[in-house]
Amino acid sequence: MPMILSSPLLSKPSFLSYSRVGIFSTQKKKNAFCCLSHSLKDNGVQNRYVSHQEGNSSRRFLLFLLVSSGLSPTLSSSGKTKSKNPYDEKRLLEQNKRRQKENNAPDDFPNFIREGFEVKVVASEDYKKSDSGLVYRDYEVGKGDCPKAGQQVTFHYIGYNESGRRIDSTYIQGAPARIRMGTNAVVPGFEEGIRDMRPGGKRRIIIPPELGPPVGPSTFFSSKQFEVFDIELLSIQNCQRRTIAFYSDFVCN
Repeated sequence: MPMILSSPLLSKPSFLSYSRVGIFSTQKKKNAFCCLSHSLKDNGVQNRYVSHQEGNSSRRFLLFLLVSSGLSPTLSSSGKTKSKNPYDEKRLLEQNKRRQKENNAPDDFPNFIREGFEVKVVASEDYKKSDSGLVYRDYEVGKGDCPKAGQQVTFHYIGYNESGRRIDSTYIQGAPARIRMGTNAVVPGFEEGIRDMRPGGKRRIIIPPELGPPVGPSTFFSSKQFEVFDIELLSIQNCQRRTIAFYSDFVCN
């Protein structure tokens, strides 16, 4: 059953997901600050004749520790707002809607209220949520059997980010995509979204960061975000292993 949290700010949509990717513990902040303060105090007692230049260096070092550990107050421009004021959520929601409109996002596209690493997904009641956290909506169910591990699926897709900007599309590329199920060829959330589809089916999936792609300098994605995909499953093919001399592969028909 989907988790739906109502909000007085919204007349139609409902909150479907609330993801906490990473939050620095308040107690840990206090302990770290106390330890740091005692350390600097002891050093001040032992070294009474510190030069003015060394004092500036100590202050710069303290500032570096505060910033790097998250102890310093964050700026409003960083987006890491700690306030839970409902007016702030409404402002962030309207901001996301404006960006999606500028990016020509499709109809009934989910909205995202992001405050730093905390995200709320706002979507209509037509969306469902699986136990893993994947959110989806079927526009057409399709006919036939669902794909099984080892079978190849052929499909079209369009990928979007939280702002509704299109990041990839097989329609623009001019050819559908193909993967073999159960081979970890795509991110977990994407394969889960296809697993119970039927040929001819059309579905929109919302992949949370924990089911999405890895992030980092060596990947296409630089931060943990929700990804949205519109998928059209075209066909399912059986596959058999083919071996020729020292070469082996799979043939799907």
